[in-house]
Amino acid sequence: MSVPDYMQCAEDHQTLLVVVQPIGIVPEESFFRIYKRISAVSQVNVRDSQRVLYIRYRHHYPPENNEWGDFQTHRKVVGLITITECSSAKEWPQTFEKFHLQKEMYGSTLYDSRLFVFGLQGEIAEQSRTDVAFYPSYDECETVEKRIEDFIESLFIVLESKRLDRATDKSGDKIPLLCVPFEKKDFVGLDTDSRHYKKRCQGRMRKHVGDLCLQAGMLQDSLVHYHMAVELLRSVNDFLWLGAALEGLCSASVIYHYPGGTGGKVGSRRAQGGSLSAEAGNRHRPGAQEVLIDPGALTSNGINADTSAEIGRAKNCLSPEDIIEKYKEAISYYGKYKNAGVIELEACVKAVRVLAMQKRSMEASEFLQNAVYINLRQLSEEEKIQRYSILSELYERIGFHRKSAFFKRIAAMQCAAPSIPEPGWRACYKLLLETLPGYSLSLDPQDFSKGTHRGWAAVQMRLLHELVYASRRMGNPALCVRHLSFLLQTMLDFLSDQEKKDVTQSLESYTAKCPGTMEVITLPDGLKLPPVPFTKLPIVKSVKLLNLPTSLRPHKMKSLLGQNVSTKSPFIYSPIIAHSRGEERNKKIDFQWVQGDVCEVQLMVYNPMPFELRVENMGLLTTGVEFESLPAALSLPAESGLYPVTLVGVPQTTGQITVNGYHTSVFGVFSDCLLDNLPGVKTNGCTVEVIPALPRLQISTSLPRSAHTLQPSSGDEISTNVAVQLYNGETQQLIIKLENIGTEPLEKLEVTAKTVNTKEKLYGDFLSWNLEDTLCQFPLKPGKIATFVVNIKVKLDFSCQENLLQDLSDDGISVSGLPLSSPFRQVVKPRVETKPLNPQESSKVGDFSHVKTLEAILNFKYSGGPGHAEGYYRNLALGLHVEVEPSVFFTRISTLPATSTRQCHLLLDVFNSTEHELTISARNNEDLILHAGECQRMAIQVDKFNFESFPESPTDGAQLANAKQLEEERQQARGLEINSKLDICWKIPSLKREGEASVEGVLNQLVLEHLQLAPLQWDILVDGKVCDCDAVVTCQVGDPVPLQVKLTNWSKHSVGPFALTMMPYQDYQNGVHNYELQDAITFVGSNTFHIDTVKPTKDSVYFGALLFLYTGDFYLNIKFHEDNSSRELPLSWLCLPSVHIRATEPVAPAEL
Repeated sequence: MSVPDYMQCAEDHQTLLVVVQPIGIVPEESFFRIYKRISAVSQVNVRDSQRVLYIRYRHHYPPENNEWGDFQTHRKVVGLITITECSSAKEWPQTFEKFHLQKEMYGSTLYDSRLFVFGLQGEIAEQSRTDVAFYPSYDECETVEKRIEDFIESLFIVLESKRLDRATDKSGDKIPLLCVPFEKKDFVGLDTDSRHYKKRCQGRMRKHVGDLCLQAGMLQDSLVHYHMAVELLRSVNDFLWLGAALEGLCSASVIYHYPGGTGGKVGSRRAQGGSLSAEAGNRHRPGAQEVLIDPGALTSNGINADTSAEIGRAKNCLSPEDIIEKYKEAISYYGKYKNAGVIELEACVKAVRVLAMQKRSMEASEFLQNAVYINLRQLSEEEKIQRYSILSELYERIGFHRKSAFFKRIAAMQCAAPSIPEPGWRACYKLLLETLPGYSLSLDPQDFSKGTHRGWAAVQMRLLHELVYASRRMGNPALCVRHLSFLLQTMLDFLSDQEKKDVTQSLESYTAKCPGTMEVITLPDGLKLPPVPFTKLPIVKSVKLLNLPTSLRPHKMKSLLGQNVSTKSPFIYSPIIAHSRGEERNKKIDFQWVQGDVCEVQLMVYNPMPFELRVENMGLLTTGVEFESLPAALSLPAESGLYPVTLVGVPQTTGQITVNGYHTSVFGVFSDCLLDNLPGVKTNGCTVEVIPALPRLQISTSLPRSAHTLQPSSGDEISTNVAVQLYNGETQQLIIKLENIGTEPLEKLEVTAKTVNTKEKLYGDFLSWNLEDTLCQFPLKPGKIATFVVNIKVKLDFSCQENLLQDLSDDGISVSGLPLSSPFRQVVKPRVETKPLNPQESSKVGDFSHVKTLEAILNFKYSGGPGHAEGYYRNLALGLHVEVEPSVFFTRISTLPATSTRQCHLLLDVFNSTEHELTISARNNEDLILHAGECQRMAIQVDKFNFESFPESPTDGAQLANAKQLEEERQQARGLEINSKLDICWKIPSLKREGEASVEGVLNQLVLEHLQLAPLQWDILVDGKVCDCDAVVTCQVGDPVPLQVKLTNWSKHSVGPFALTMMPYQDYQNGVHNYELQDAITFVGSNTFHIDTVKPTKDSVYFGALLFLYTGDFYLNIKFHEDNSSRELPLSWLCLPSVHIRATEPVAPAEL
């Protein structure tokens, strides 16, 4: 026996072997269709009996195996069914002849045979024959199953007759010696009359009868015969047949214990006959396996006709544990015979199946290990494949998955052995796929993305390489790409640098013919290979959705309730909220994207490969909003650290958009990498709101860009920075072009300015503009430009800390005799004694060329289009950097009284700090020319100011905190009014630049007092003419001159009463005043004027008269009486104008 049947199981010992074969030319499909119907009749109940017959069908059976039918009767072909096609009566004789030739092949063992003829009709087909059945076609053969049942009954009749014949005692007849094929030559010349020989014959026949009983459905009888055969054969050391008897005993016991069978087939065998029901309760009872054979039942021939007594007394079934022990013993006996290798191998397989039912995996593995090393004849490649496949299946049944995969892989390799003319690469590939679970390997990359790696990586990589090779030999490049991609993705951490290079080179060569896709590959057998996205090429560590640039960020117009108030929950914070990874990804981000604008997502990636990694067509995967992804290509250096990559796209509609992942193309493989499948990725949220489209404003200016970048305190970015250099007091226009570079019309515009990062005090408006001129150009269509003009006016402090000129009295220079409106010149010579000793301080004090910096931000708040309708706007900031160079300094300021009580002279020491000749002028004054570094004094006659209209400092204790601030405001308002009246301007003719000069920062309290108009306004009228300054009132001698004293109260309180005394005098211009003028001047009435109390904003007038007796120039000295009213008021409030009266001779009347 040379061909093992690896599908053998213990219950096959009770089956009858029937071979079904075609004769002539029969279509394979038709044959197996009928074969399937025939093989379905595998169990038949015997008539008038409770026994069941089991049939085992084979469509191919080696004739040499049939020679072992005496050794184990289930190996004997007892039935033959042939199927043929015959279309005409002429073919019938030849067909029938072939049938007889086929019977001769198994003729020595056949009990009965049948011939099924399809397609023959006519007289021959109408003949009634038991061994031949005629059918018109394969579709019209309803009685096939009935014919098979009848055929099996005929087999049973023959089987039963043979059993009875062999089991009946025939006195005087010798019992033949049953032999296996290789024993026949060994028994030639033996003494057939010896007792040893007779016992051998009896034991073998007893074992043979046990086989027949088992096939005939008499389980208890077979057990008795097997036990008796074991005793007889053990006594004569007939080990081969002893092993067969023990195996038969095990098979019968297995059938008893496991009615459902051990072969793992679908469905279970029918229950045994009623004769076993009484024993069912004793299957596992201790002692049930004891052998109780009555010695008297054995005759001299070893066969007792009455076996019913034995059956009734014997409890011969083995226990499950003893079954395995007897199997081991039988296999050890088989192992003694080289020619019994197939029997030994099949016994091992049967024992493993039983142990699998008993869940005894370790013992089963020992049997399998023994089966592996059983040396058979030279097997064909097909037989080797079958052997290793069955070993793999058995290892799988006992739970040795990796061992099962090992033999399955050997079977796969055997399919493509070099000795096979046409290697079966498809079969090899299919078997390799079946090995994957045994090596903890699957074809789904998701199984490798969580937790630690399972299985031996080296073995898994080898297996994947073999799958790739088999795919290539099958001519399926798509499979090659899929398996290589899987290898690179899942085994990347275990590949050496050289292996990484080799795998990627192979992958690129395959993808050049067939690019890798994200489609599921379905194999012919229905297995689906999921796509393999390259989530590790490159590895992404974080995904961050970026806000739009500051100039493009949308802002919501604030409502009364506020935009940040959430209505989802009444609680500010709830600790019950569950934070899961999915919620973190799906949480909404607190900024918005804008429809139609380019939006960015930043990925932090790194390249794990030892060479430069080129990633092509990298873009975003999104849901929720129509999104145009703009793919990028990048090149990552070998084993780079974290590398930022920005992916961009444009949302085309509004709503909620979720970034689900990204797509790449690496080594020719297109991948869709989803964030949900990347557990190690950090993200700030992946859902953002897309608001309706807004216009985009771009600004350009007439000024050059600045190298200085403003950093506003609010953290906002400034899109454009411009710079300008101005002299202090200079004004320049900044022309800004507003261009709408978006797709929506620009409808609304608001402009605000804010000065930042400056400690300098500014006077006046630094930036001013007229927005109406710009708004008249709105709405601004896309691509159109509007012009906006901003006036930059820098007025810093013009004061200087050092007095470049000493006081007038110190200089020894007098201005008397000079017109007060004409300045004088003095070249600056710094005084040595005023220089500080510390050189560092000296540099600070004397450095008049120090450049100061002013910085401001112009904010353009604009909106339009659908976004404006939804209440959104954008803010664009322009940074302005102004470097202010000093122009002129006012180093000293003082005042001199003027001839009028309502005027005074303002003296200013002006220093030219520029490197150019400078001209300075004031209102109603001549231009003053200053050379570079020159200082001159200029005098300006100004009218005094009424400061009472400005807010007073608070006196209430509760408002003392704001007293300083209010005082500064008053000071500033006073300085602004004074400066507007002075109108001091400078010009640099060589540069054609000009500006203003302000005294606001120079004014001190004393100067302000001198410049302030007294709240009590005194007016003296002589002859109806106001007396002030150099005004001279002319009158005639002898005529009374009316004199009026008028007091107007502009203070906030009532003043008075006052008493004034008029004292006339003459000035001799030599310092002598003559008050003795009683004979020259007389008063009409009293020379003392009394003025009653004057309420605020009211006035009071006192009338008097003078009479001049002589001609001449006379002056009036008016003195206040020192009473309580005048003593409480400042002297400046009681300053009266001078009165100059010239008395002339009366004009004589003209003579007629």
